[in-house]
Amino acid sequence: MKIKFTHTYNYIISLENLLEAWKEFIIGKKNRKDVQLFEFNLMSNIITLHKELKSKTYKHSPYEAFNISDPKPRNIHKAKVKDRLLHHAIYRRLYSFLDKTFISDSYSCRLNKGIHKAINRFRYLTNKISKNNTKTIWILQCDIKKFFDSVGHKILTSILQEYIEDTDILWLFNCVIDSFHKYPGKGLPLGNLTSQLLVNVYMNKFDQFVKHKLKAKYYIRYADDFVIISQYKEWLQSILPEISIFLLNKLKLQLHPNKISIRTLSSGIDFLGWVHFPDHRVLRTTTKRRMFKRIKEMNRKEEIIQSYLGLISHGNAIKLQRKIERLSDEGTVR
Repeated sequence: MKIKFTHTYNYIISLENLLEAWKEFIIGKKNRKDVQLFEFNLMSNIITLHKELKSKTYKHSPYEAFNISDPKPRNIHKAKVKDRLLHHAIYRRLYSFLDKTFISDSYSCRLNKGIHKAINRFRYLTNKISKNNTKTIWILQCDIKKFFDSVGHKILTSILQEYIEDTDILWLFNCVIDSFHKYPGKGLPLGNLTSQLLVNVYMNKFDQFVKHKLKAKYYIRYADDFVIISQYKEWLQSILPEISIFLLNKLKLQLHPNKISIRTLSSGIDFLGWVHFPDHRVLRTTTKRRMFKRIKEMNRKEEIIQSYLGLISHGNAIKLQRKIERLSDEGTVR
């Protein structure tokens, strides 16, 4: 039996929650013009939002679209300040509840998780299954095609209904979910805080299938990138069609045909920016190139260099570390 969210709609839209959400939202944003304009009439704006939510006359505003390289080109959609404030209010009330429904080996956009913990978990599991590299192990690695763009609105709403019975809260979620679409009835905007939570809600269906139906003991997922580790290549081959069918039938998602592999750890597994081997891991070549390009573009600023030194400290990159440190010592750091 699934746990249920027992709080009321007012728990989310209350003035108290909106004010607390604002305090969290403005961190690092106080110099932005749109934030300053909203803050100029802060109480009036928050009270107006509260009244719209209470009367259910609230309508999400259109998004501002722009592109970034992260490292590949991505289309970001930025909501208006009023709507982003609401996203924070929803997130701060629902995150802890929904997070309890997720498996422990889901690492994207979760407190006390993240990429570094995911790759450390990968190393721990591969060492465990290989008996400290004395046995051959196989890794099934997959990636979902156009993940954010393919999230089905009706499917997502039906999943939320399994945990939330309050129709007003579901109405509020639908306001956010239906505020954007890449294709008719599909897609979540990359720029929304709520999107980070909702994609985990969506993929939790798949996580539960992998753990409880396929009985995959060693499984790690970060966003749309996931691995399953086993000593048995044939078993991984046998579950691959089941994975593909489940994703297509239940979530309307497709595996990226060029990003499916079953390989040994000794051949090198490119996972979350690092290439993993039995006794070490090295930074992906494209990541290194991007890193040096950014250092050059930023005129070798010390904070940029230190951030990359922090990144490579999570792997075996002594030569790379020395090369970056030389850039810092050349007297051009600003």
